[in-house]
Amino acid sequence: MKNDKIYVVGFMGAGKSTLAQALGVRLGWRVEDIDTLVERREGLTVAEIFARRGEPHFRAVEQAVLTDLLPTRHVVIATGGGTYADGNNRSLINQDGISIWLDVSWRAVVERLPIDGSRPLAADRSVMERLFDARQPSYRHAHVRLDAERASTDALVEQVLDRLEP
Repeated sequence: MKNDKIYVVGFMGAGKSTLAQALGVRLGWRVEDIDTLVERREGLTVAEIFARRGEPHFRAVEQAVLTDLLPTRHVVIATGGGTYADGNNRSLINQDGISIWLDVSWRAVVERLPIDGSRPLAADRSVMERLFDARQPSYRHAHVRLDAERASTDALVEQVLDRLEP
């Protein structure tokens, strides 16, 4: 496990982007967000990509973005909620750096995510709950699990830094 790269994984609304930003500041590392990079590459929001080109297209671009990031070191990467659920992506991530799973309950996800169309897979709560349940076994493959239910971002940063100590 390489200590010069961190991937933050977990379901929508777990706080991946927030933690990645905070870790980047503390470590003095670059921060990348896979969803943002996909949007930049496609010139569309994630919601627009799903609506116009479909989830398979989004997933293909997501994997291409992940592959492009592999040579980069001293970076914290916020993955999309489904990035780590793909077995190929999960394998690449776990070989390339440290995977940190932000574990939150279904109840917390519902409280954190608006149904405003900005997250295409969050529009139908029953479908989203099935997706949440289906992805949990994948997230358990992360190197580190953090209970992100009620912990502050600062507390989570400290937990990650403790794990990085040689």
